[in-house]
Amino acid sequence: MHMAEAAALGVSYVYRPIDLDALGLTADQLPEILSWARALGYDALNITFPCKRQVVDLLDHVDPTALRLGSVNTVIFTEAGMVGYNTDTSGYERAFRAGMPGADLSDIVLLGAGGGGSGVADALLRLGAERLTIVDVDADRAAELASSLGHRRAATVDSGSPSDLPDILRDATGLVNCTPIGMHHHPGMPLDEDLLRPELWVSDIVYRPLQTRLLTVARGWGCATLDGGRMAVFQAVEAMELITGLQPDPERMRQHFLHLLAAEQRN
Repeated sequence: MHMAEAAALGVSYVYRPIDLDALGLTADQLPEILSWARALGYDALNITFPCKRQVVDLLDHVDPTALRLGSVNTVIFTEAGMVGYNTDTSGYERAFRAGMPGADLSDIVLLGAGGGGSGVADALLRLGAERLTIVDVDADRAAELASSLGHRRAATVDSGSPSDLPDILRDATGLVNCTPIGMHHHPGMPLDEDLLRPELWVSDIVYRPLQTRLLTVARGWGCATLDGGRMAVFQAVEAMELITGLQPDPERMRQHFLHLLAAEQRN
């Protein structure tokens, strides 16, 4: 997606994955990976699950938004050192405005307090969420994120554990999955499907596959849904702007993204 958009803009641009699983590496080796990447001539890195939080303390400078969220998904190598940014939060905000206009933001439940969850929670508050409850299997992590966002006086930010979901979801208007459950390597549902109901809109930030089990079941219940594709594109648009200084075309990148997913499914 990055390379196709760069070609359309007339720029020579190489984008390559560093797959920890395929290379037999772990997140604990991030210091070495950053050093290797810079030595090998990379200009930047996009950081994804499960490294978004761990990378923060390894950087020389962190953008204020990323620092506040404790999560970085874009690292730029500069003469002044390694600089971290978070384009997940702005990417989700743009995705939500485009794909879920008019959604009821009065009471939202967010699953997952990791790197992706922190960015999405921040975006939901900017979008106007009145009440946001963050749920994670690690109750302390959920409480910590809720506390860090609780200064937004216009909103109520709480936390909970998965066992609380029947009560928390009873009056909720929206549900966002920011856990890895639903990804190709983590199939399944992040909650009991009987907790869904037609009045609830459902968003998933997983984009491989684009149609997760959660979204499929939610549509079966009659829920309005938002897949993770738009966020994947918009965060990439903003990351590419940071890396190159160019202005990518979001719709062109989205069409190429969908083409890539379709080709992957065929194979």
